[in-house]
Amino acid sequence: MFSEFVTKIAEKLSNINLPVLGLLLATALGSALIVYWRTVEHKSFRDFFDFAFPAEVILHPSARADFLFWITKKLMMPVLLIPAGVVFVASVGYATKESLGWLFGISAPLINGPAGPVTLILFTATMLIAYDISYYLYHVAQHRFPFLWELHKVHHSAEVMVGITKDRVHPLDDLMNRAWDGVIPGICFGIWSVIALNPVEVAVFGINVYVIRNILMMDFVRHTHLKISFGPLDNIILSPHWHQVHHSVNPKHYDKNFGLLFSFWDRLFGTHFVPDPDEELKFGLMDRDVRDYQSLYGLYILPLKKMAGHIVRFFKRRPTTVAQPEDRLQP
Repeated sequence: MFSEFVTKIAEKLSNINLPVLGLLLATALGSALIVYWRTVEHKSFRDFFDFAFPAEVILHPSARADFLFWITKKLMMPVLLIPAGVVFVASVGYATKESLGWLFGISAPLINGPAGPVTLILFTATMLIAYDISYYLYHVAQHRFPFLWELHKVHHSAEVMVGITKDRVHPLDDLMNRAWDGVIPGICFGIWSVIALNPVEVAVFGINVYVIRNILMMDFVRHTHLKISFGPLDNIILSPHWHQVHHSVNPKHYDKNFGLLFSFWDRLFGTHFVPDPDEELKFGLMDRDVRDYQSLYGLYILPLKKMAGHIVRFFKRRPTTVAQPEDRLQP
């Protein structure tokens, strides 16, 4: 039963949706055109191309590192990260479904037949919220705990942002994030499979959750130099410009705007920052070895070595002897 549950979801997640990829690309180009049209007085196609793909960004060593990292990491996705993400969420979802079924004597979904539009909308909305609060909590932990920060520094080490910088995430960090995502979204996933949805329906609309989230948060655009804001909607949806602040090396921007899709988590927990529309941002790390992260060795191996250093220092700080009571000490 469990293997069938996972297999059905994996089949859905492994499908490539070319129209969605085209929509995401069109969103990025459209955003560049909007910003260009608003900021440049004398317009031309050549000038737009230079604006959208500035040479000082595209040819930067950080951009080259992004490209090499993106290529090598994509090779891992089908064999490691996608299966892991499916297993974590499906495992918790299945456990939740079976536990609730055993506890309340439920052997079939409470709502018989195909789920209606209202049910599917509620499912998509609750899964979006579950994924988003899950990401926010993990993202805060990445900045709070040095052990996790060594991995997350890979993402923040980008000195320019070129869209695919969104995937500048260490594979171990990605794996741990997916494991954590199995908790809150997995429980939500399992509850819905008890209420109204079978594994195939859940998987289909689970993919739509990712698609809707990626389109709304404009993940590619937020990892570029394009300052896109949503006006009043910034109070609900985290705009690209607000996320770019999170990558800033300015101390006043540290540990701000952790959200993925929704900005209200940051407002709720006091971590939001509203940037000035014309504020210039410089990206990267303030560490002395920041340039060491602009190679495949620096992006894959260096974080692991630094994590090992934290482990060694932790055990060295632990007491190796236990003091004995005074009455047992020899004179």
